[in-house]
Amino acid sequence: MDSSIPGGSVVPPLFDLQINGFAGVDFQTPHVRPDELLRAVRGLRANGCTRFLLTLITDRWDSLLAKLRQLRQTRDSSPELRAAIAGWHLEGPFLSSEPAYHGAHNPAWMLDPTPNHFSELRVATGDDLVLLTLAPERGGALDAIALAVSLGFKVSLGHTNAPATCLREAAAAGATGFTHLGNACPQTLDRHDNILWRVLETPGLNISLIADQRHVSPPLFRLLHRLIPGDRIFYTTDAMAAAGAPPGRYHLGPLELEVGPDRIVREPGKTHFAGSATTPVEAVFHAATMLGVSWRETWQRLSDLPARWLGLPTPDPAAANAPRCEVRVSPAGQLEALRAVLPEPLPA
Repeated sequence: MDSSIPGGSVVPPLFDLQINGFAGVDFQTPHVRPDELLRAVRGLRANGCTRFLLTLITDRWDSLLAKLRQLRQTRDSSPELRAAIAGWHLEGPFLSSEPAYHGAHNPAWMLDPTPNHFSELRVATGDDLVLLTLAPERGGALDAIALAVSLGFKVSLGHTNAPATCLREAAAAGATGFTHLGNACPQTLDRHDNILWRVLETPGLNISLIADQRHVSPPLFRLLHRLIPGDRIFYTTDAMAAAGAPPGRYHLGPLELEVGPDRIVREPGKTHFAGSATTPVEAVFHAATMLGVSWRETWQRLSDLPARWLGLPTPDPAAANAPRCEVRVSPAGQLEALRAVLPEPLPA
């Protein structure tokens, strides 16, 4: 399949496993309208991302389930939404409540995971793909990880200050990922023993990194690529409502956040980050810049690699009527044109 963009290349469409909102739409609000979800989906598609995990952050458990049920019903009402929302990522409420490790999440809503939580979650999501981010040091978490895996959930560790032994036990119980390494931790860490060193010493984890040149500094970004096998590194944007939208004030659930001309997302008056305003295609090119490599190398880490980890199909973009992105890049490595193409017609 040739590109319809003169001088363009055909590549797989992007897939982001952590999208909290986009194009001015906050997925954390109790009642996201169908037109709002469509605006976010189309904004992501304009930035090369045709599939994503709709991500919900820490909330009261009953509120979180209610939002999931409503969002799932809305998604299932539209072929376009069904094609885009590949599943759900719950980042909380089973996270560390320690200062800095809880990040922008409300520690008052954190919970220890129980079998009842996961049974309710499986009922609410049916047979949909669900990615769970949790802190393995929470009470009962190791048994909960094994139960979650048996129920078909994918488990990623994150927002955690777990000891090294606990991380290894979590991996043995079935956790296979770590969510946005280098974030949800203090700015100043013990140089001898910290969550970065512990994760890097835990075998078998697939690591996601926020590739916006801010959440992970370029030197650390490069070092992590030297230390972690290439097929175990994924990128995400951790995008919130400001991504794909102009600077201003936006919400992430109850939080009011400020996005300045520098595109950094912060709580007004505070210094820590609270999500990202980076788009998926920007993340690909930020990563290429930080690593000094071709965009083709970094593209796979925000497309086929994370999709395969989650068990999603990754059709050959050159096949007839397959989803694809058409991309033209200048000799200097700058994106010049981008077009995401979906199969026609979409499955009913």
